Amino acid sequence: MFRNQYDNDVSTWSPQGRIHQVEYAVEAVKQGSAAIGLRNNEYAILLGLKRSSGDLASYQKKLIKIDDHMGIAIAGLTSDARVLSNFMRTEAMRSKMLYDRPIPLQRIVTTIADKAQVNTQQYGRRPYGVGLLVIGYDETGPHLHELSPAGTGFEYYAMSIGARSQSAKTYLEKNYKEFATASLDELIRHGLLALRDTLQQDNELNTLNTSIGVAPGLLLQRQRVGMWLLWIQTHDGNKHT
Repeated sequence: MFRNQYDNDVSTWSPQGRIHQVEYAVEAVKQGSAAIGLRNNEYAILLGLKRSSGDLASYQKKLIKIDDHMGIAIAGLTSDARVLSNFMRTEAMRSKMLYDRPIPLQRIVTTIADKAQVNTQQYGRRPYGVGLLVIGYDETGPHLHELSPAGTGFEYYAMSIGARSQSAKTYLEKNYKEFATASLDELIRHGLLALRDTLQQDNELNTLNTSIGVAPGLLLQRQRVGMWLLWIQTHDGNKHT
């Protein structure tokens, strides 16, 4: 039996108990540029490595604001991410209109996971080819969740997705014990060092290809991103391995 006999639709299982269409969607996430999330006791942050399709093109957006207390980073198909982010914004707006309160982070994460899972179960659909890192802030503090095309979601202290994300994970796993008590400045520095480990050789982080977002709060302006990148270049000239 050949593998392609079992990957024509999402409702067909292979003899090994695998759904190949879901695996292909997970592979699409791995092809996207890296995104990293971290949190401490007061803040959750997202960092994204933006790509440009050419010298004449602008850089694609990696971080998307959903509400004042919530934002996402994406890796994978940008068009699928746009659909999911618009849905999340609609749900956030509905919560404010009906209940006069921000939507709870756990509720929107569960809703998106359920929405993604349906596409792995019904014939004629395909899984979303995008992974999400969701940060938010509520009365219990900051949170970081990761959502995969399979419809699974987990909460993390730190997480990376996208191309060469394993290099960033290695850095995060070595240093995660410092994150809880770290200041916001230190947390951003850790995030940038982890993001830099995902770069190809001869590439560097700059204000055009780097995005940073903080919850609670907004995306950092390019000028502030440049300040952090200057610190990285000044204090640590050698890339981590």
